[in-house]
Amino acid sequence: MQHYWNLRPNSSSWGPEGTQDNGSMVSIHTLHFSLDYQHVQVPFEITLWITLASLAKIGFHLYNKMPIVVPESCLLMFVGLILGGLICSLNDKSPLVRDSDIFFLYLLPPIVLDAGYFMPAQPFFENIGTILLYVIVGTMWNAFGIGLSLYGICQVKYFNLQDVSLLHNLWYGSLIAALDPVAVLSVFEEIHVNEKLHILVFGESLLNDAVTVLYKLFKYFCGMPSIKPLDILAGIGNFFFFLVGIGGIFTGFLFGMTVAFTTCFTKVICVIEPLFVFLCSYLSYLIAEMLHLSGIVVIIACATSIKHYVEANISQKSHTTIKYFMKIWSSVSDTLMFIFLDVSTIGDNHEWNWPYICFTVIFCLIWRALGILVLTFFISKCHVNTVTRKDQFIIAYGGLRGPICFSLVFLLPEFSRKKLFIAATTVVILFTVIVQTINK
Repeated sequence: MQHYWNLRPNSSSWGPEGTQDNGSMVSIHTLHFSLDYQHVQVPFEITLWITLASLAKIGFHLYNKMPIVVPESCLLMFVGLILGGLICSLNDKSPLVRDSDIFFLYLLPPIVLDAGYFMPAQPFFENIGTILLYVIVGTMWNAFGIGLSLYGICQVKYFNLQDVSLLHNLWYGSLIAALDPVAVLSVFEEIHVNEKLHILVFGESLLNDAVTVLYKLFKYFCGMPSIKPLDILAGIGNFFFFLVGIGGIFTGFLFGMTVAFTTCFTKVICVIEPLFVFLCSYLSYLIAEMLHLSGIVVIIACATSIKHYVEANISQKSHTTIKYFMKIWSSVSDTLMFIFLDVSTIGDNHEWNWPYICFTVIFCLIWRALGILVLTFFISKCHVNTVTRKDQFIIAYGGLRGPICFSLVFLLPEFSRKKLFIAATTVVILFTVIVQTINK
């Protein structure tokens, strides 16, 4: 006899042969199949995005002519735009995309750690004077130049932007002014420029945490009912203190020396060596963020200080593990950053005022070029370094923006023109990473 089994909750009692207590035979066909997608949504989407990006990378490098025309970062941005369109069409909003903490606390540290660990130390310190001049003076030049120029555009009544204040324009100029290390590292490694150019642009972008310092400074000013001259002087002092990063450099070297000293005693348990290196490096970044220091400066100082000492102490297998895992970790973070950026591009979080957006792109290019020309003139006069006209053009044209300024614009408090700033930032990033790098 065929058996029938009850699969429904709260049903009447059933006999062993599929009969009810009254003896009647009833077949059961209420088996339901359901998907618990919400339970696995976040890790599933992240894994799927990385998988699609990896497949796209494989196809990108199989076609030999493609890397000559466009860099890999452009491919990742196109993948992100496609995924963003799909998510928007399904009316699904991923909770991770607009969370700026994901960028700064999870995705940025491995990229900077990898860059600092494998950074060519000698050419970097040989050009440190030029790099710091570009970082300190260049950042302030670009931030105030772009902010004041955009405020001038807002005074034109035809553009209907009179409600955007000078302070808001300076605030926006501070976040869009500087180079983005993620974009620069992603593109310049594929361009294969000469070592000097690479270290100048690479060093400027890597140490350019001044954009975050200026951003926080204008954020503080915007929250004040009135700004006094003493407040401005205090803000300038904080800018240079945090930018020079004496506390950050000391904190990074302290963690680096701790790792170097500890690895002298890990020969009996080599398996923990790579984990200890990664954990201490990441911990230095988190403590810097907690103490309001420059996390980028701290983790660079930590990475450069542990490289030679740790390599001398740990086993060859641990060294190989650190090298390859660091590259994998950095590559995954870089991929997720660009995909998250473009997934956020598709949506209803933009205000398309084209005069303001177009002038933002133009001012970013003009003030970057003028800054490089003026600063290089003084560098040449002081005989600190020699930068040719061709090099100046590449440095100015290599002013790429990327995920960091995009995440900073999402951190802006809610006000009437926030969506306009988001739209302008999106266009600047797409223009610099795609238009300025195609046919490199």
